[in-house]
Amino acid sequence: MDNVLELRDVTKCYEDFKLDLVSFQVPKGCICGFIGQNGAGKTTTIQLILDIIKRDGGSIQVFGQDMKDNGPALKEKIGVVFDEMGFHEFLTPKEINSIMKNIYTNWKEALYFDYLKRFSLPAKKRCGAFSRGMRMKLQIAVALSHDAELLIMDEPTSGLDPIVRNEMLQIFQEFVLEENHTILLSSHITGDLERIADMVVFINRGRIVLWGDKNEILENHRLIKCKKEDLEKIDKEDIVSVRQSAFCTEALVSGKDACKKKYGSMIMEQTTLEEIMIFYVNRSMETD
Repeated sequence: MDNVLELRDVTKCYEDFKLDLVSFQVPKGCICGFIGQNGAGKTTTIQLILDIIKRDGGSIQVFGQDMKDNGPALKEKIGVVFDEMGFHEFLTPKEINSIMKNIYTNWKEALYFDYLKRFSLPAKKRCGAFSRGMRMKLQIAVALSHDAELLIMDEPTSGLDPIVRNEMLQIFQEFVLEENHTILLSSHITGDLERIADMVVFINRGRIVLWGDKNEILENHRLIKCKKEDLEKIDKEDIVSVRQSAFCTEALVSGKDACKKKYGSMIMEQTTLEEIMIFYVNRSMETD
């Protein structure tokens, strides 16, 4: 399968943070969820992909080309949606259309206004008067109106009510179904990614912890619930991390099939992306 995006050993050093040898691939035609806590390196990675900031090492290939050498041509094929609206608040959607058609060679004016109607966005109202949901819809309308083949989005659904979030997720799924489009979607809302993502990249403290097929990651991890004294029966190499309360001890384990054979007498439950993320983050804190 062709990869739309390939990162190999990408590094970026700041005084108090380092993006450390980040490597992952995003195949054409999939929705890739990019997860991690605040400050883990998601936004830095996205900025590096878009060549907004300069990397200190490694390589980034977008559609098989380096953004450093082919930035203008590649950006024609990329739609970007950030957490904060990138347009001046005094602009109207109609004025934004006039700007965009002078930026993108493949700008589709009719399609853009179709999206404005679909999203119930008034063309002549200033963006500063838009709600957060309306602002996100406006960014998505722009991103989808210039024949983008790859959408890169940084927390596009955070802070939105469930109805608007559901509408956004439906739009993302429709986009991917058309012509093998691809999405890299950074989000704190792991439940949304469980619903629509095909693969997941999990970053913590500037390093990739897990990446691959979402269903395989979920299937490979199990939550064992046991008494505190039974924890010693579980091999340490199988345990990601442990969470204890007054009533129960929970251990996240990886390698479901092997663990079922070893610990079949213990309660072993399916888990979620959110739980997996929490346990891996806890493990990194325990090793400090």
